[in-house]
Amino acid sequence: VQLQASGGGLVQAGGSLRLSCAASGRTFSNNAVGWFRQAPGREREFVATISWRGGSTNYADFVEGRFTISRDNAKNMVYLQMNSLKPEDTAVYVCASARSAYGSALRSQYNYWGQGTQVTVSS
Repeated sequence: VQLQASGGGLVQAGGSLRLSCAASGRTFSNNAVGWFRQAPGREREFVATISWRGGSTNYADFVEGRFTISRDNAKNMVYLQMNSLKPEDTAVYVCASARSAYGSALRSQYNYWGQGTQVTVSS
């Protein structure tokens, strides 16, 4: 499966962005999907994950209720709605398909990774 993230851009602090992750090649409707991010000079870190039917979600502590992950399996899409953005949210955001139906914060549990989309939050 090939994954492609989109929807990034430049936004002022307090603003919002909606990221999209599109799958092609085969469906990922039977797999959990996660969002990760990587800022310059830092390791890639977990942001959020959603189970195969969307009934279970999990977020990193730093999200603090500002982000919402969702999916539309009919369209083979996963979304990350990001509100109240902060400058420290600046990073390349990447989506990944998990090895199983329920996601994890561990990068090792994801076997397909997409190209990232840049999110830049100005102060």
